[in-house]
Amino acid sequence: MDAFYASVELLRYPQLRGLPVVIGGGRRRLDDLLARLRQTYPDREWGPHTLDRIPVDFFPRLQDYAGRGVATTATYEARQSGVGSAMGLMKAAALCPQAILLPVDFEEVRRISRLFKATITEIAPVMEDRGVDEVYIDFTQVPGGQREGGRVLARLIQKSIHQATGLTCSIGVAPNKLIAKMASEFNKPAGISIVMPDDLERLIWPLPCRKINGVGPKADEKLKAQGIHTIGELAARERDWLVAHFGRSYGAWLHDAAWGRDDRPVVTESEPVSMSRETTFERDLHPARDRAELGAIFTRLCEQVAADLQRKGYAGRTIGIKLTYTDFSKVTRDLTIDLATADAATIRRAAGQCLKRVDLGRRIRLLGVRVGKLSRPGETAATAVAEPETGWLF
Repeated sequence: MDAFYASVELLRYPQLRGLPVVIGGGRRRLDDLLARLRQTYPDREWGPHTLDRIPVDFFPRLQDYAGRGVATTATYEARQSGVGSAMGLMKAAALCPQAILLPVDFEEVRRISRLFKATITEIAPVMEDRGVDEVYIDFTQVPGGQREGGRVLARLIQKSIHQATGLTCSIGVAPNKLIAKMASEFNKPAGISIVMPDDLERLIWPLPCRKINGVGPKADEKLKAQGIHTIGELAARERDWLVAHFGRSYGAWLHDAAWGRDDRPVVTESEPVSMSRETTFERDLHPARDRAELGAIFTRLCEQVAADLQRKGYAGRTIGIKLTYTDFSKVTRDLTIDLATADAATIRRAAGQCLKRVDLGRRIRLLGVRVGKLSRPGETAATAVAEPETGWLF
């Protein structure tokens, strides 16, 4: 989906189309918005049905933002100024101060997400869900799916999604998931890109290695240090050389990826590996001086993870924490309990034990809680490893 979070907002506020808009920094509370509208414009009637009449000048500007939030997404007008997903909003404000800042409406985003996916499966039922705004589709057996190399089906999917949601999407068509993922980025927004096996050298090899889904910043830096900047340069290296420098598994995968080889099937059902919740604080917090505030946040994260597990019918045995300090260094710790649990108090107790094993003399900017080794038990007894509850730092 094209700039999905932003596009969902533009359905509600069509007067902002064509303007730089950044989504992030908090969650929407429609009641608060309507209250401010009524206070600012008391002579007008305001309700959920009149949001398209809000004057553009009413919306907050990115230049006025102060805090630690990050951008969830941005419209293409804002992206032209260099604003990108996961960028700090203060940095985004320096790049595009005139952009309009809107909070995330997760409930509406999830509703639209379910709608566009249901629309796809009516046309091509073999679909792999890859998050709120992305899917893989295997249309090998869809009648007429191969016409014009898949372009006819891609147009039908785009048209059907737009009719159902009012939103646009970009589609990459290729022999496998690896290349299709890259192709979907070629012609945004609302584009269709088709990559055939014979197109590898012309369309894929000139791209930087970071365009391969699975090549992260560290691997990219290591590749560049070896003089490898493009996928074509990666493909020119021998498999044995890559294995020697990047390890047997990752090196072999790099070689296959550079040559466009990927035999992963489209998976219609999959089990999550873990569930987690984390939060970045508005200001850095110190474990000693801000103990009460951190303790409340820590408890809430554990409760949220427990609620996620219970809602989806899972329990887990490995409980872990993640901290990010003010210098952006990160640390994680985890432990495995005797029996799988979805109980908030048990998760908090185990996560509290993990906290004993990290440096809590430094200020923290992010805290996260994770539960892994998930299972679907019929009945789960929730007991943690036998350590006393005393000594909790939060």
